[in-house]
Amino acid sequence: HRRDPAAIRRQPGRSGKRQLSHRLGELAELVGGTVVGDAELEIEGLNTLEEAGPRELSFLTNPRYLERARTSRAAALVVSPGLEGLDRARLEVENPYLAVARILTELHPPRRPQPGVHPTAELDDSVELGADVSVGAFCSIGAGSSIGEGTVVHPHVVVGTECRIGAGCVVHPLVSIYDGTILGRNVIVHSGVVLGADGFGYAQSDRGHVKIPQVGRVVVEDEVEIGANSTVDRAMLRETRVGRGSKIDNLVMVAHNVEIGERCLLIAQVGVAGSARLGDDVVLAGQVGVVGHMDVGDGVQVASKSAIMKPAEAGAELAGVPAIDSMEWRRQLVRLGRLGDLEKRVKALERELADLVHESNGDE
Repeated sequence: HRRDPAAIRRQPGRSGKRQLSHRLGELAELVGGTVVGDAELEIEGLNTLEEAGPRELSFLTNPRYLERARTSRAAALVVSPGLEGLDRARLEVENPYLAVARILTELHPPRRPQPGVHPTAELDDSVELGADVSVGAFCSIGAGSSIGEGTVVHPHVVVGTECRIGAGCVVHPLVSIYDGTILGRNVIVHSGVVLGADGFGYAQSDRGHVKIPQVGRVVVEDEVEIGANSTVDRAMLRETRVGRGSKIDNLVMVAHNVEIGERCLLIAQVGVAGSARLGDDVVLAGQVGVVGHMDVGDGVQVASKSAIMKPAEAGAELAGVPAIDSMEWRRQLVRLGRLGDLEKRVKALERELADLVHESNGDE
């Protein structure tokens, strides 16, 4: 079946809006909300307050945009319960942002290619494919690898030998998955990601840097999403692991032997050095760096452009270089802003002191 063009059925791409109409009451039922106003309103899409039209839904998640909501052309709004001052239908729900995510998924269901293997794909005879797998054009899948039920492997993906990709995954174009890498269920890997490249390990010698073989692997647990052009290096020994439900943004670097807990968020340009360990529910904002062999406790939140250079206790909120308690960091920023004025005051005191010394010497 791998070479049979008839096994490939093409569908339109993702471009363009899906015109799926839903009544407002149906959407409220979907998200567990309550309609205030006309539940029979036909909703064809969801858009911003500024761009929404008379058959579209919009949302208000921040009270400071209330005036924009009042002037919006949207047919109805997703809001928190009890919000006053709006003259149109409302879908009230405790977590509007979560409701928006679910409504968008309903209005724009993901398109996927039909099951089958494109005739240009190269699969070793030992590769195992689950039911309803789709393998796109010019893919390469190595010996001993397996692809789980319903997984989509888009064009130009390279999967090495002895890899396991679980059910329901989506691997976008131009992803490289090195030998021995394991992906759990419902993992999303975006374009340009490299999983399992060699960790950066060298020993010093009198002739220069000697490469240390990186013979471990990468394990990505269920429900993980990895953004475009991010990298997760294989371990020197054992494994580099990304925990269940964690989300990695674009342009993130995870080094060898790193352990990332469950439900972590790593935002753009984060770098985690070798053998660092992140607990569950850790949030690293953009451009945060974590030095090697560092422990970061559960629930730690780190502000952007910070550097974790010592162990972080569970629940800490950190900022700065090196990262310290975020409140203390803010106090330090305030003090820093006063340095110019303080310098002027010190110089004035020095002049006064010099005058006093001069007068004292004259009296003697």
